[in-house]
Amino acid sequence: MRRCLPLLLPSLILWLPMAAGAQVQLQCSGTVVDARGNAEVRRTASRFRFSLGLEAEGAAADPALEELQRRLAAVRTRLKALDVQKLEVGSPSTWQRGRRGRQPEVTVASLQVSGMLAMPQLQALVRQVGGLPGVRLSPVQPEAESSGDEAIRRRLLREAYKDALDQGRELAAVLGRDRVVPLQVQVEGGMRPTPLRAMAADEQVPPFDPRELPQPVERLSLQVWFCAQ
Repeated sequence: MRRCLPLLLPSLILWLPMAAGAQVQLQCSGTVVDARGNAEVRRTASRFRFSLGLEAEGAAADPALEELQRRLAAVRTRLKALDVQKLEVGSPSTWQRGRRGRQPEVTVASLQVSGMLAMPQLQALVRQVGGLPGVRLSPVQPEAESSGDEAIRRRLLREAYKDALDQGRELAAVLGRDRVVPLQVQVEGGMRPTPLRAMAADEQVPPFDPRELPQPVERLSLQVWFCAQ
């Protein structure tokens, strides 16, 4: 937590920036102090967002794109069998990839695929989809159900403001002030998901356990200006 030195002025007219470049004039007949409050809530993940890259090669653009379409069809079939939600397929792109020695250059076609799966489908994504030709998995992002978002945000606001208020009162007490009055609150922060890299595994090793995924954590910070009186 960061604490700023208070402005040791008996009376102050404070100009604070607002949205769209506007300013608001706040008057404090005391000492202005500011504090940053922080709060976080760890939630239970019920699903995860995934993304993967898909590539195919060919002697020219047409055969490379044709092979890419075949691989995409296989990926789409596997994902639909896993009851994928919010499936998105990006547009394909092509480029030339050089070969060593006397081997000719090849054309590479690629695209991105993303979507949402239930937590128990982690192992199936890694093995059944990640093992397909041309698939490159990226980190997965655990997510909580959105039904509780509003309640979580209110809780974060209350806890972050209380944190800032406690700091403001502590600073005011050091300055010999009896109370603090909030002048302005600036809300910052947001969810900070923790990704987990999903990679193909050998059959002899234990499966990926979705319970070991890091749970999503939502954080909120706010800056509060107080008038210590």
